[in-house]
Amino acid sequence: MLLTTAALALAVPPPAAGAAAPAPTTAAPTVEEQRLDRDVPREILRRSGFDQVAPGFVRALNGAGSYRAAERTVERQGARLWQRAVDRAQGRGPARGDLSRDDDRPLYWARLAMSRELRQWQPEFGLSEAARDRLLGALERTSRGQDSMTFPGKGGKATKAAKGAEAGKGTAAGKGTAAGKGVKRIVVTGFDPFTLDRDIRISNPSGATALALDGTVVETARGPARIEAAVFPVRWQDFADGTVERALRKPLARADLFTTVSQGRVGRIDVERFNGAWRGGFGDNQNVSETGLVPVRDPASQPQWTATSLPYPAIVAADTGRFPVYDNTSVTEIPAGSTTAVVRPDGPTPGSAARAGGGGDYLSNEIAYRATLLRDRLGLDVPGGHVHTPVLQFGAGNTNPATGTVTDPEFVRNRLDIIAQLRSIITVAADAS
Repeated sequence: MLLTTAALALAVPPPAAGAAAPAPTTAAPTVEEQRLDRDVPREILRRSGFDQVAPGFVRALNGAGSYRAAERTVERQGARLWQRAVDRAQGRGPARGDLSRDDDRPLYWARLAMSRELRQWQPEFGLSEAARDRLLGALERTSRGQDSMTFPGKGGKATKAAKGAEAGKGTAAGKGTAAGKGVKRIVVTGFDPFTLDRDIRISNPSGATALALDGTVVETARGPARIEAAVFPVRWQDFADGTVERALRKPLARADLFTTVSQGRVGRIDVERFNGAWRGGFGDNQNVSETGLVPVRDPASQPQWTATSLPYPAIVAADTGRFPVYDNTSVTEIPAGSTTAVVRPDGPTPGSAARAGGGGDYLSNEIAYRATLLRDRLGLDVPGGHVHTPVLQFGAGNTNPATGTVTDPEFVRNRLDIIAQLRSIITVAADAS
């Protein structure tokens, strides 16, 4: 993605005795949710078995007799969806449907089906607009794995069992290994599918990588390393609202390594050296465009650029898979004293204003910028940065979204190869750090 949700769920006290309940409200489906009525999302949900997620969610919601009960239900159901998607990607549980297990799209569309139902839900106890927004925020956070990126060991406990992945998807690890001394801690993030109006069949290999790696342990030359992963929405507003910083603040403080991941260019992997503080305006999954300086807390101290601290020489030199890997140092800047943007192949010059990082000016650049800025503001000495995967392509005879199928053997092979190479890159980075 050369180029996340709402606020944390907060408990709302019940109305005082005798007080009138809030007037019932509903919310119109979002642009993303409206796409659920098209044939492709329905097929993806049906062929993965995730078409039963939203109906089960509605039944659980209808059993909630108070806001607090609804809050618990939403959090439980959201976490269950995330774990189901992780289990499916890692070969655990029954293989419902005929879509390959590595597919990230069932999670995306099932989450949207749940959020659409939650927007329309009218409980007997009444639900204000603010209270509904808090429930939607809880659903987003839990169903993306953002609140379960916790590491076992001193000062924390695991919220997910460190089960072994299927063959080729990580080293099996029991609870002792995951919680033992000397285990490195790695944070990985991915993204939802995007550009859905161009091709609604699209999958995002970064999201698939997050599902395949979450809770797994990889063996490095320095010992085992446990990975905790989450996915983020492709929405400008969520990033402006601080979803990245809320989700990553605690995990980064305990991590030995982190990498944000997104889909980038065709046929190559890029380790992005520099990230810029600029939004370039490309439409997000809500068809919203934003142009301007990346909005952050304390803008007075906001830098125009941040830099990777990943061990990029080792990553580029290693044989990690079939896609070539590049140390990408190019940026677009307005040099100091100028008003014209220029491309700099070797990084930004002193005093320049950012117009695009190596990863562009979209949300992949922004998550890299926010994560590395968070690293710097917290004073963390931890390797971290952004990796762009190749574009995930359909097979040669399946490129037309109007006539093509939702999957094909080459499409699956490409996604599996990208996942395997990202796992290898993360292992190399852990070795070298």
